[in-house]
Amino acid sequence: LNTNYINKFADDTTVVVLIGDNNESAYRMEVELLTEWCRSHNLTLNVEKAKEMVIDFRRAGKHHHTPLHIDGAAVERVSSVKFLGVHLADDLTSTGNTTAVIKKAQQRLHPLRRLKKVGFPTRPMNKDS
Repeated sequence: LNTNYINKFADDTTVVVLIGDNNESAYRMEVELLTEWCRSHNLTLNVEKAKEMVIDFRRAGKHHHTPLHIDGAAVERVSSVKFLGVHLADDLTSTGNTTAVIKKAQQRLHPLRRLKKVGFPTRPMNKDS
């Protein structure tokens, strides 16, 4: 069973690995293979923009996860990321994504509310009206 997954989208690459039996070697190997592939294809991984998010639901307290390094530089560990427009949190709650969607909706509704306030017709403006 292969639990490693690489998603490439434009200039973003995401590595997703299921770590079993406290063995992170498959994860570290996948990152190393990606690093080598980039190097052999004259591509540069920007470690400063790279992020690592660990999702761990084991019940036996907090577990230590060794920091990830790429070419000797530490990768920043974060508690949330934006992936293809969706905000993901390490506890898999939807609060961050919901807040972002509401904020975007409010920003888009603000100009319409201002137009209504100054008396602009509320009837939809389209060529059929």
